[in-house]
Order: sequence, then C-alpha cells, then structure tokens
Amino acid sequence: MIRLLPIAAALVAALAVAVPVAAQSADSRLTFTFETGAQTGAVMVALYADEAAYENGAPSRVARVDVAAGERAAVFENLPAGAYGMKAFHDVNGDGKMDVNPFGMPTEPFAFSNNAVGNMGPARWDRARFDVSGTTAQTIRIR
Repeated sequence: MIRLLPIAAALVAALAVAVPVAAQSADSRLTFTFETGAQTGAVMVALYADEAAYENGAPSRVARVDVAAGERAAVFENLPAGAYGMKAFHDVNGDGKMDVNPFGMPTEPFAFSNNAVGNMGPARWDRARFDVSGTTAQTIRIR
C-alpha cells in the first residue's frame, strides 16, 4: 500500500500539467463509470497505455470526475486500439492528494481497471490490463 503514495502524487502532478497526447489516428472510446459511497470531492483517473508506464511511468491520459457536482463517469475519446490499465482514487476531501495514514496506507478509496485488487500495493498490470477497440466500458467500484 505504501507504493500507492507515489502513484497518487504522479496522478495529481499529471492532472495539474496535463500535456496533450500526440495526435494519433484512433476511433476508440473508453468509459469508466464509478460507483462510490461518498458524494464529495472528485475521482482522479490515470490511464496507462502499456505495462512499463502502468508500473512506474506517466499516464497517457488523465481525467477528473467531479463527484460533488454529480459526475460519475470518465470518458476517453480517440484512443488507439490496444491494451490499457487504469488507476484511480477518490479525493473525498478535495485536497488534491491521496491521503494516507502514518504508515503510508491510503485512507481514501481507490480502484483499478477490471476492479482488480492488489496485494500489498497496487493491482499488477496482468490483473488490470484490458483491451480497447471500438466502444469499451467498465463499471468500477471505488473501495
């Protein structure tokens, strides 16, 4: 779980300085619908286009789902077909970071694509990996 802190920091930094991804011909659309118990804050979403980026790199796309305003979905348009993985956390208190306890364990809800579960850290690529081609959708339970 301690490894989630750098992931959250990278996600927040990426959202703050989101740089457009180089234009590529693509027509795939990906939608994540988030189920969460909290009605405050925002879900911060990071989408990764390969295993190396998912494990230690920067996301290829990011999104912010404003739960306080009633939003529940993140939509990524014009994606190249291929394998992807997603990491997200619900910034319940809206402070822009994933809160952790003194031991580095997350105190705010988080989730991964495929509703994958990690073991002493984030879910591994092989569990979170999914294919995008055309229209793809997942319902993600934030826990």
